[in-house]
Amino acid sequence: MKFASLVVIALVLSAFAAHFLLGDPGYVLIDFRGHILEMSVPVLVGLFVLLGFALWLGWFVINAPRKLGEAAARLRTGRAGQKLMLGMIQIAEGNFARGEKLLARAAKASDAPLFNYLQAARAAHLQGQDERRDEWLKLAYEHTPEAANAVLLTQAELQLDRKHYEQALATLRRLDENSKDHSYAIALLGGLYYRLEDWKQLAELLPRVKPQGRVNQAMIDKWTARVYAENLRRAASDEALLAEWKKIPKSLKSDLSLLDAWYRSLMRHKMHEKAEKDLAAELKAEWRAPLVRLFGLVEGPDPGKQLKRAEAWLREHDTDADLLLTTARLCLRNGLWGKARSYLETVIALHPTPDAYQVYGRLLNQLGEGDAAGEAYRAGLRMVATEPLPAIPHLKPRS
Repeated sequence: MKFASLVVIALVLSAFAAHFLLGDPGYVLIDFRGHILEMSVPVLVGLFVLLGFALWLGWFVINAPRKLGEAAARLRTGRAGQKLMLGMIQIAEGNFARGEKLLARAAKASDAPLFNYLQAARAAHLQGQDERRDEWLKLAYEHTPEAANAVLLTQAELQLDRKHYEQALATLRRLDENSKDHSYAIALLGGLYYRLEDWKQLAELLPRVKPQGRVNQAMIDKWTARVYAENLRRAASDEALLAEWKKIPKSLKSDLSLLDAWYRSLMRHKMHEKAEKDLAAELKAEWRAPLVRLFGLVEGPDPGKQLKRAEAWLREHDTDADLLLTTARLCLRNGLWGKARSYLETVIALHPTPDAYQVYGRLLNQLGEGDAAGEAYRAGLRMVATEPLPAIPHLKPRS
């Protein structure tokens, strides 16, 4: 449209010029160092036009290779982009091998093949071709070294997906060395340390996790509670245990996993009196099943008093299976076999659990009922076994 407008304007101007020049063509004389050149105005105008055309033609010839190169590059880029799109469609449709081939072809024609290589690596990973996956990632790094973090993160994600935890750990540590405050790498490292149960490394990483904002507070609390719980379990003395408990923030001291570790550690260090007292206070504040079960494991200094407390709770929680099992255990500690049996049979009728069957089997064996004890143990094992269990031999009563 623009070119057509210029042509029309040129024709109009030429028509006007021709009208005036044909009436009086004019006369031009050029004297240059004794050389005289004479011509009419139309001839001079024609010379200027020819000169302009020659200059344009020279410019066109000089720039033609560059223009052709740019056009060819645009064509290649367009084709590469089309192959990239087709490759991604194939992968999205589950045709991983076809998608990988298209991405590889597109990478050869692309000026920035990083994305192609990374997606080809994912396609190879989805086919279970780990070696080819790593080869694509190597090409991505070699072609674009400045994208090392992106390549390492992709590699770590794929290794984690394959559950190659040690390899993923090495990759993430390398990334952490390259970029110390990379938020996503820190989040992945935290999750990996938790999965590997490397509590020492997780404890060292936790101060760096929260400022990044990549991990939600609930997950941070979960990781933190587990680290503190492991510290409680590893405490070598009464003093060390109490010191570790003091370090725990008040906001986490109601966490059930932490409380379980705390009370079990108290019992392991023979601090049963404190465990009984603190558990009773905790249950008075909030009735929670895991703590009720723990109360039955505490060997308080006065078993009778401990049993009376549990039976008092039963007046308000008479159908609580956890409390019934706890009371049965305390009856066993007090030598009250009949009451223990009654409580256990009530538990099994209301809500049978492997723990209840185990305690019941031990009681029956103590009472000399070997066949019934074997069946109780078998019933408990059936609740956790994935395959049918063989018959359990008769058990002899304990002397």
